[in-house]
Amino acid sequence: MRQLKLQTPVAVGHSRVGLSVADRIMILGSCFADSVGAKMEGLGLKVCINPFGTLYNPVSICNSVARMESGVPFRKEECVRMGSGSDLFCSFNHHTSFARKTEGEFLDNANSRLQEAGAAWASTNKVIITLGTAWCFEYKRTGEVVSNCLKIDGKEFERKRLGVRETSLLLRNMVEKHPDKEFIFTVSPIRHMADGAHGNQISKSTLLLAVEEICSIFPDRVDYFPAYEIVLDELRDYRFYAPDMVHPSDQTAGYIWDRFEEWAFPENELPVLEERRKELVHSQHRPNNVL
Repeated sequence: MRQLKLQTPVAVGHSRVGLSVADRIMILGSCFADSVGAKMEGLGLKVCINPFGTLYNPVSICNSVARMESGVPFRKEECVRMGSGSDLFCSFNHHTSFARKTEGEFLDNANSRLQEAGAAWASTNKVIITLGTAWCFEYKRTGEVVSNCLKIDGKEFERKRLGVRETSLLLRNMVEKHPDKEFIFTVSPIRHMADGAHGNQISKSTLLLAVEEICSIFPDRVDYFPAYEIVLDELRDYRFYAPDMVHPSDQTAGYIWDRFEEWAFPENELPVLEERRKELVHSQHRPNNVL
């Protein structure tokens, strides 16, 4: 009987950039970056994960890098009262998880994180960036591209999609300014269905083409891991998705991490990671006789 082939395997090879347990790693981008970062943190790797909160578009990611490098503290003028009747304050540079009850509380927290992130960035030698979407929201009053609309009325923003050339220039400038760092890019497999199915595909294609160009310009310092392709081609069945049918399931996140680990780390370090994984599982085990 002929065996049915029920998957389309995505060959990943081995990374030109690679990672090591000795690296100092900065992870920026969409919630897929948060997922990968949590895996690394659990294994005891030296990582700094999204110090401004989850970021989705290339402009916001590049702006966060520039802010970490400059270390310029956030000011009262940058505080924004959130919309929808909220009494919380945040900024257009941050995810809403940074929102606080007063401007002072927000600034204390944001600047404390900025100081920590600046120190981490200075010592970082590997940067992992997960791009989520090419769609951006521009605040009409200032013309700035925001990281989050903070639940403010959509009429206050102009929605636009970055082009391939614009995205490529943004990423190229970031890489060129930091010759001491190596970069790994991924495109998030999480679909932005608010853009519609076609709009989401155009957005992801823009990101993929821009990253491809950057990889060709900096072949020794930049690489791409095909998380997007693995989820959409190799794991195309909906059983690999969360109940919302948009986000990958926990099982899928674990599978992607396994593929990433084999792609990014040298073979002689994989036993080290496995031992750390066993220690993590053991530390999380709760004895049956503990109430």
